[in-house]
Amino acid sequence: MARKPSMLTLAKWHIWLGWLVGVPIVMWLATGLLMVSRPIEEVRGDHLRRDIPTTPLVLPGSTLAAPEADLKEMRVAMQQGRAVAILTGMDGTVRRVDFATGAPLPALDAAAARALVADRIVGGGNVAAVTLFAADRTPFDFRRPLAVWQVALDDGTRVYVGRDTGEVEAVRTRWWRAFDLAWGLHIMDLSEREDTSHPLLILFAALSLAGALIGCVLMFRRRRARPAMLPAA
Repeated sequence: MARKPSMLTLAKWHIWLGWLVGVPIVMWLATGLLMVSRPIEEVRGDHLRRDIPTTPLVLPGSTLAAPEADLKEMRVAMQQGRAVAILTGMDGTVRRVDFATGAPLPALDAAAARALVADRIVGGGNVAAVTLFAADRTPFDFRRPLAVWQVALDDGTRVYVGRDTGEVEAVRTRWWRAFDLAWGLHIMDLSEREDTSHPLLILFAALSLAGALIGCVLMFRRRRARPAMLPAA
């Protein structure tokens, strides 16, 4: 039976589209295989860094960074019109002090977290819930060992405010969470969504590249259309 003209047209379009997208597909797969072939830490050169013991931060003449303070890091930020020092100890604890006087500042409560989100986030006044999470029990979409208030907005956005830092630490929209899931599927790591180089991903990247290359080779074959069979008289 003769092929329908519409099917022949689709077949032609399929061939031309194959030529059009074949090259970038092979390029994406080849570069993707290259990128996943080595761990990202090795790509960044982290394996070349020597392990050097961390020494406490000491600033001569500073009461905040005195030797007995046992600080790992100190950063200064403006909060509510005043300079605030955010101090991280060698044991990982975080606290805030007034930078000018050194007076300790209290950890943020739920009301303060609400106020901060309302001031710094568009639509931050539309709060659905406020929940405190300990540093060792933070939600999966935050994934940092830091005590935070989760301020959930009506539109599904989750704003994370550091209880001890007084800063907006992360903003997670619905699109961010969808992107995070897609990224996990893309790199085939749904548990941590950070491992971009593991045997399963490398295997499927190599198989996909091989399939694309074979497809490009087959595109060179020309098939002659069979003449339509005439109906018997």
